[in-house]
Amino acid sequence: MTETRFDALCIGNAICDVFAHVEEDFLLREDLVKGAMRLIDTEEAVRLFDKMGQTVRISGGSAGNTAAGIASLGGKPAYFGKVAEDELGDSYYHDMNGTGVYFNTPRLRDSNPTARSMILITPDGERTMNTYLGACVEFTPSDVDEDVVAASAVTYMEGYLWDPEEAKKAFLKAAEIAHKNGRKVALTLSDSFCVDRYRSEFQSLLNEKVVDLLFANEHELRALYETSDLDTAINAARETGALTALTLGENGAMAFNREETVKVSAQAIDNVVDLTGAGDLFASGFLFGLARDYSLSDATSLGCVCAANVITHVGARPERPLKDVAAQSGFDI
Repeated sequence: MTETRFDALCIGNAICDVFAHVEEDFLLREDLVKGAMRLIDTEEAVRLFDKMGQTVRISGGSAGNTAAGIASLGGKPAYFGKVAEDELGDSYYHDMNGTGVYFNTPRLRDSNPTARSMILITPDGERTMNTYLGACVEFTPSDVDEDVVAASAVTYMEGYLWDPEEAKKAFLKAAEIAHKNGRKVALTLSDSFCVDRYRSEFQSLLNEKVVDLLFANEHELRALYETSDLDTAINAARETGALTALTLGENGAMAFNREETVKVSAQAIDNVVDLTGAGDLFASGFLFGLARDYSLSDATSLGCVCAANVITHVGARPERPLKDVAAQSGFDI
């Protein structure tokens, strides 16, 4: 088996996040569903950006955030995602590699520009995302570097990337390579609307053992099994044999499979500023913990520490090293 070089390989939509604080009335005027993610075209992206006022720009994308979080913990992450040869693409490449993430996916030429997500934050910290996918939907099987997959303890993909057909093929190729090399494969459900689009396919990935580790929040897991009862959804997920890492908001998180169940409390937070990236950074801590042979309880706790830290400021990337944050919570990293 190839020597482990990376704690995790994260595969996802390479998107530049553009943040703005807005009042509730702004969402009403724009007829936006609070807390949801919608896909928009180039024209709408330009129109909405012009109305956002003052903004903050940060390289993002769900799996990209997770990779950056692993690097902030002192880990060794890799990332696959497609950006264009443009200004935002330059920025994304610089940001990812600058944080310690190995990112070398070939860039898109003479086609769609680099993707961007305009994130509107209301006073309660909830975020409403308006996403222009651009170049990131051009991720294909040819972008899968077999050596990187083989050298990664876990290959982790965001559910959002299941939309483009070629990206779907790319993930299945990466999963096959990972399993051939004795590695694990993980999927995060990303969004309840994403689950609604691909419920049967996501269930098949679990039932057919393509995915060994599932990340979800309680809304997504209930959507996956079409039930309003969380315990019913948990039991259904448990029966697949996969390990499930489930975030529960202010109630903390739990992780379970057929043999073991752990639950940990949420970290105390004085002021929630922006919920963007909470699930992404939970995955950072959990994946880092698994790669470093933490107990299931400790991996889940580290995930909660990382999630709690990121929601105390704007943006889904850590503002201070998560390694230091974890050390203050008693982790010896």
